[in-house]
Amino acid sequence: MDWFAFFIFLLACLAAATTGSMFQPGAWYESLDKPSWTPPKWLFPVAWMTLYVLMSVAGARVVGQADAGIALAFWALQIALNTLWTPVFFGLRNMRAGMVIIAALWLSVAATMVSLFQVDTWSGLMFVPYLIWVSVASALNFSVWQRNPDVKPITSS
Repeated sequence: MDWFAFFIFLLACLAAATTGSMFQPGAWYESLDKPSWTPPKWLFPVAWMTLYVLMSVAGARVVGQADAGIALAFWALQIALNTLWTPVFFGLRNMRAGMVIIAALWLSVAATMVSLFQVDTWSGLMFVPYLIWVSVASALNFSVWQRNPDVKPITSS
């Protein structure tokens, strides 16, 4: 594994994580009707830090391999969508647009995972927990959106 590449991937993940501190769920999210299977608050930072490390290792394992280009392109796409979701859902409070973004995120994570499997089995396996987490997050986004139909997004006026 290329450690320099690992830290670059980790920095990209930490940049994505920064949106979580800039656009925190807060009272708005707490006031929404959520399903009983909503994960506890403490699990989110633990899960994301674990996933970010796994994502970084997965990327660093394939860097420099001749057939890794598509996997790395999908890696870049998924981290961009990952970064975008939080400000849209929590910042703009736009659950519908958040659903569109998280659906695209799910597809890009799945594509990254499949592409990584074609290059390095361990790297592909490291994306499995991420796909599971994004599946749960997608279902949660959808459920919260459907349970709160009268909640309007923030608009610029």
